[in-house]
Formats: sequence, structure tokens, C-alpha cells
Amino acid sequence: MSASHTQRLSEIRHRILTLLLSEPDLVDALLEKSGERSPEQQRENAAHQAALEQDIAQLHAADLADILEALPEEERQALWRLVPVGQRGHVLVEASETVWASLTEEMSDRDILRAIEPLDIDDQVWLARYLPRNLTGRLLASLEPNQRARVLSMVDFDRDRVGRIMDFNILTVRADVTLATVQRFLRHRKSMPDGTDKIFITDENNLLLGELALTDILLNKPKKRVDEVMNTSPTTFQIDDKAEDAAGAFERYNLISAAVIDAKGKLIGRVTIEDVVDLVNEENESNIRRMGGISQEEDVFAPVRKAVRRRWAWLAINLCTAFVASRVIGLFEETISQLVALATLMPIVAGIGGNTGNQTITMIVRALALHQVEPGNFSFLIARELGVALLNGLFWGGAMGLITWLMYSNIELGGVMMLAMMLNLLLAALMGVLIPLIMTKLKRDPAVGSSVLITAITDTGGFFIFLGLATLFLLHH
Repeated sequence: MSASHTQRLSEIRHRILTLLLSEPDLVDALLEKSGERSPEQQRENAAHQAALEQDIAQLHAADLADILEALPEEERQALWRLVPVGQRGHVLVEASETVWASLTEEMSDRDILRAIEPLDIDDQVWLARYLPRNLTGRLLASLEPNQRARVLSMVDFDRDRVGRIMDFNILTVRADVTLATVQRFLRHRKSMPDGTDKIFITDENNLLLGELALTDILLNKPKKRVDEVMNTSPTTFQIDDKAEDAAGAFERYNLISAAVIDAKGKLIGRVTIEDVVDLVNEENESNIRRMGGISQEEDVFAPVRKAVRRRWAWLAINLCTAFVASRVIGLFEETISQLVALATLMPIVAGIGGNTGNQTITMIVRALALHQVEPGNFSFLIARELGVALLNGLFWGGAMGLITWLMYSNIELGGVMMLAMMLNLLLAALMGVLIPLIMTKLKRDPAVGSSVLITAITDTGGFFIFLGLATLFLLHH
């Protein structure tokens, strides 16, 4: 019995990764690095190269992109040199932006344009505009006039607009023809664009009149006219609508594709579920990185010097906030010197606050992304999170206060511990709601560095609350 498709892909992936990571001489040979190689080594490298080329030929572009992303830079470059030119554009479409630079840095502009030539026009524009060097001008010069007009209608849109994720591969028919005519039209084409679940109905001026599902074509009598069975109120988007709003509509209405129209109602293109899934995956990855203050372009296998350069800004902010926290501790040096147990308990108060703040901020950022946060429910969100923090503070603060009392035989220290934990949890919850809301109000991405900010606030606030209470109740009481 033959192996399953998934198992076969896993075996190919394992072979490629093992070979490139365990044979540095093969990598040097593929990169054309100079060096003495015996005839036996040359024959072995040639056999390995032939095996790699055979494996590459069996892989889908998406699988090959995954393998390239899992390799360090030199090994990635070596494998990339074996990818046929006709497949490179498809691989670039599937690969994440974090590896584009390493894949294209040794390619000339002409080589890149040749690689993306087999792609659909929307994919060509997307890559040409967002690759490490903008090739849109050179791409426009190589297009036919009608294609150039389509491209020019897309290039001015930001990445978060529907105009940037739509494609032009659409099927249209008139409303006054029969379903039998539509069936003949489809058979004559012999193929349909990927993600096609409907045909769009337009008039002679290309105004969108409705849509016709493929199931309606099959389940109704061939003699029926299109206008008798078509959906006259389809879900549509305009080219300047937010892409994330379109993604939300796809989720709510279980769409596979939807029409994109201009302000006059003329059909321009469509958005498919594939475009939406790509957008959602990209946004999820971007949000995870930004919440940690990590650049969207950072590659996990990038050289150390690049990683250092891209991370220094948030590390500098972290250093500043840590310095502020240390100065807060410095204000209470006398208190700590008189009651050493405070030094061992401080990190607990700060740590639990940071955890609570990150939980809250994750929920609020998600709610903002799903448009669940409106001006009318701000006060409810704050009250809810404060209520959760209060109950958690009473329970866990009480538990930690009891443990502190038993450990140090000091009931007042236990009470300070309980009160400090509860107050810091309340502070964390409040800031966890306010930080993303304030950043949204300032038209900034609420996910950018939010975990860094909340940790800084809860650390500093936790130290100040705990040591301040200790000074008030333990030393001056």
C-alpha cells in the first residue's frame, strides 16, 4: 500500500532538510564557493544535487516555501538556486515576507520579473510592489495596455484595502440567457478560476446585477433564464473597503467568493476565501510579532547582525523601563534593608500583575480586531476586567498572604502581600483595557509593543505598591 500524500511530503521535507544541514560541502558547492574537492566528493555532491532536484520537482510551491523558511540563510540560498525559474514566482507568493530578501538578494531585477511572469496579474503586482525592491514601474512597462490599466487601478491601494487582495479572474454572463447557454459557455472554457463557486451577472455596461451559484446551474432546468434563479442581492465590496471588514463578512456569511465593485456599481474583480485566509494568517503573525515588539520583517534564521539591528529599539525601551523600575526600588532601600523578606516577595507581585495585564490586553486587542469594542461598551469592559481582577486578587492574594504569614510568621507582612497583589492586579486589568483603547484612539496599532508596555507598568507599579505598603504598615506602624 502506497504512503499517504502527507507522509510522502514529510519524507521529502525530512530528506531535503537533513541533506542540506548535514552536508556543508554540498552547500558550498551549490553556492559556488571555492575550495578543493576530490573527484569522489564531486561525484557525491552531484548525486546529492540530483536527488534534491528530483525532490523539488515533486513539491507544491507552498511546501517548498515552508522548507525554505525552515533553513538557515546559506542553506536556503543553496536550495533556492535549484528551484526552476518557472516555479520561483509561485514559491515567492507562498513564502512569508521575512524570507523574501534572502531569496531575492542575488537575483537581478530582470531575473525577478522573469520569475513572476507566469503568475496571475494580481500576484505579479503584489510581489512587484512588496518585494525588497519595488519593481512596479518595470512590471508596468512590460504589460499590455489593458493589463496596465488594471494594475494602475490596484497599485494606489494600501495593503489593508480590498483593492489590494482582489483578483481579476472572474466569470460573467448576461441575465437574459438560459442556464443551458451558461453550461455550454463553461464547457467551452474547459477550466474555471480557482475558488469559483458562482458566476457574476452583468449588463452591457458591466454593472453588477447579481450572481449565479454553480449549484443553481446544476439543480435548475436548463430552459430557465439566468434572471429567474440568480441572487439579485449579493454580498459585495468596494475597492476601498477595509480588507479586515471583508474577512469578517466572509466568516459571518460563509462566503467562498464575492464581487468587488466601484462606486458606480461596475464589476471590477472578486475576493476569494483563499485571499481572506492569506490575509488572516498574515495579520495573526503580524499581531503576534508586534505585541512582542518584533519587526514584521524579522526572519528566525537571519544573521545575528540583522536580528540585533531590528530588535534594538524595543530593547532600548525595555532598558529604560527597567531603569525606572530599579529607581522605584531604590526609593525603598531603607525599607528593604530592614526587612529582607521583601526582596524575595517583590518579583511575585510584579510577575502576577504582568501575567494578568497580558491576558487582558490580548482579549481587548482581539475584540478590537473583530470590531466588538464600541464607545458604548468601554465602561462595561473596564468594569468587567476590574471585577475579574478583584476576585482573582482576593483569592490568589489571600492564598499568597497566608503562605507569606506561615513562612515568615508575620501576619502584617501577609496582609501587605495580599493587598499589594490585589491592587497590582487591578492596575494591570485597568491598563490592559486602556492601553489598546488609547492607541486605537491615537490611530496607532493596538498590538504594537503592548506586552512590553503592560509589563513595564505592572513591574514598576507592583514594586511601588508593595514596597509603599510595606513602608506604611510594617515600618511606620
